[in-house]
Amino acid sequence: MLAGAGEHRRWRLTREQETILVRGACPHDCPDTCATVTEVRDGRAVAFYADRQHPVTDGWLCAKVRPYLERVYSSDRLLYPLRRVGPKGSGAWQRITWDEAIAEIADRWRQIIAEYGAAAILPYSYSGTLGLLQNAICAARLWNRMGASGLERSICGAAAETAVEATLGARWAPDPADVLHSRLVLIWGHNPASTGPHFMPLLRRAQRQGAHVVVIDPRRTLTARSADEHIRPRPATDGALALGLMHVIFAENLHDEPWLEAHSLGWRELRERVRAYPPERVAEITGVPAETIVALARRYATTRPALLKSADGLQRHGNGGQTFRALCCLPAVTGQYGVLGGGLSYSTSGYVKWDAEALGHASECPPTPRVINMNRLGAALTGEAADPPVMSLYVFAANPATSSPNAGLIVKGLQREDLFTVVHEQFMTDTARYADIVLPATTQLEHVDLHKAYGHRNLQYNHPAIQPLGEAKSNWDVMRLLAGAMGYTEPWLHESAEEAIRGVLDATRAHNPYLTGITLERLQAEGTVPLHFKPETRVPFADGRFPTPSGKVELWCEAMRAYGLDPLPDFELPHEFQLADGDNDRSAGSGPQAPLVLISAAPHHFVSSSMANQPSLQAKEGAPYVELHPQDAAARGVEHGADVILANGRGWCRLRAVVTEDVPPGVAVAPKGRWAQHSPDGRNINWTTSDALADLAGQSTFHSNLVWVRPAAEG
Repeated sequence: MLAGAGEHRRWRLTREQETILVRGACPHDCPDTCATVTEVRDGRAVAFYADRQHPVTDGWLCAKVRPYLERVYSSDRLLYPLRRVGPKGSGAWQRITWDEAIAEIADRWRQIIAEYGAAAILPYSYSGTLGLLQNAICAARLWNRMGASGLERSICGAAAETAVEATLGARWAPDPADVLHSRLVLIWGHNPASTGPHFMPLLRRAQRQGAHVVVIDPRRTLTARSADEHIRPRPATDGALALGLMHVIFAENLHDEPWLEAHSLGWRELRERVRAYPPERVAEITGVPAETIVALARRYATTRPALLKSADGLQRHGNGGQTFRALCCLPAVTGQYGVLGGGLSYSTSGYVKWDAEALGHASECPPTPRVINMNRLGAALTGEAADPPVMSLYVFAANPATSSPNAGLIVKGLQREDLFTVVHEQFMTDTARYADIVLPATTQLEHVDLHKAYGHRNLQYNHPAIQPLGEAKSNWDVMRLLAGAMGYTEPWLHESAEEAIRGVLDATRAHNPYLTGITLERLQAEGTVPLHFKPETRVPFADGRFPTPSGKVELWCEAMRAYGLDPLPDFELPHEFQLADGDNDRSAGSGPQAPLVLISAAPHHFVSSSMANQPSLQAKEGAPYVELHPQDAAARGVEHGADVILANGRGWCRLRAVVTEDVPPGVAVAPKGRWAQHSPDGRNINWTTSDALADLAGQSTFHSNLVWVRPAAEG
């Protein structure tokens, strides 16, 4: 029997010797948002596994999360507040009480506010947890009340999110199981075998039923290995490939003109635009043979239903916004939106957008004085944010010294003696090492939360399974302590976890039909609750209406002008690549002096930097490595298994070379997430990545990164 909230508390008090089963939800940045079960005996979690009743989790967990109890009970857990007593980064700490920690933080903040204003305080958080309470509410309320600087959270999918919402009106996507109706599946710049694995059994079933699966990715990923076809464009040329496909579709009259006429805006202008992208030109840009482009265009246009599935890695380039705009146009040109098994599968997160006022109470607070782009954290800490300078940084649910671009500059900023840094964490991360105060954080088994998914269409409640270890506190409990210490008396800063969740859920349900019938009590009792869909809304856009200003798919999108972009999708090589290569053909320059495009792919056993300190997962992932094509390795005198140096003007790092044809010439792939402190050189690949912003929404540009590679033995 699974315990609900009330049952759980009662059983803990009266039946300590019994095994209690507690429902939860995986909090990590993954579209699957799995439902979990924790077995608790004598107050200790003794087993952790998947909820067999969940429609997507389906009784199994990924390799990352299965050993979660190793994380909870790790001897490396932070269990008590710490104050730095040596130089920043030296690892010299003194244990202090919570009262001392909170008083010191509040006192320093009051001094900073008095001298510089609250804008000098910057909260930094992201996806260490995706919960409503421990992430979204904690990222808003206290900081709104304080009048601190805002954070533009654009490191992951900002360009794609903005492009999808501008083109289609909402981030709506099919139920994952709808792929069983697909006859063609394009997996574009996405490796769900590692980053959304619960889609893979469905994809394999669709394949066995006759669906043709095409993976479009420079790298031969786990997903690509079992595809029917693997197409390998050069990095950052996916937009040109999409435009080239549309050129063929229009040129051969394979487009769905009646659908376009009824449901789209600007299709004739798009047809004119793609005339400039014939297969021969696109082949020169992308490296994909012209005949492959023509064949794929014909297959996509004549196979129904066809599903285009993509994710965020594709748009982490300087041209990411226009690239995703082009992808959004493809299902429209072929009339695939609104078709069961067709359309675009990017994100389901648009079905539930939490009520902004209930979430953050911004109307009751001072206006946000400024917004700092999280991709520019290093620049902000070293002088870009100068009026006022950032004098205090509060980090939770994030590890920017590991996961953010231009990490060397971030570390330089964190070393400022006049910067007061507080990190609330479960472990002594690369970022926490530079803090002045470190606060111990709870894991998912030790606090309450509510989770929506971006890969399926269910809400999930997370019951706490055990008491917090040591003196660990949840993000929300710390926010309440800090609010009290700062003298803020607003009731919404001091609500219980359940009260805060209930308030946002109820306010959102009042204007969101997808939440009909979903209450806090139902979530607590059932754990997983599906969103409410009427039959006519189950397939996205089945009624032919799109929540855009025009009510149609906006192939021509005036909203793009506000971002400085063409209203029609177009292709331009990222600026860093233009500087290094005017002829767009980096594969031709494979000599030792030629730079390689470094892609920081998602690892199989970590979620960005989360779990990257767990010994069992480190062992499975192996030593930090970079994949090189044999041609590039030979030209640089690199042998398989030898150490190499990757370097550019931003920094360098040392990795083990894996020589493989899984990557094409001109491309290097090094999975992200490695903690610098676990590397002999104290660095990782983000010491080379750029903090330049993309063409849309302040997006990160991790993959528009050119590096030079040489054997480490050269010195």
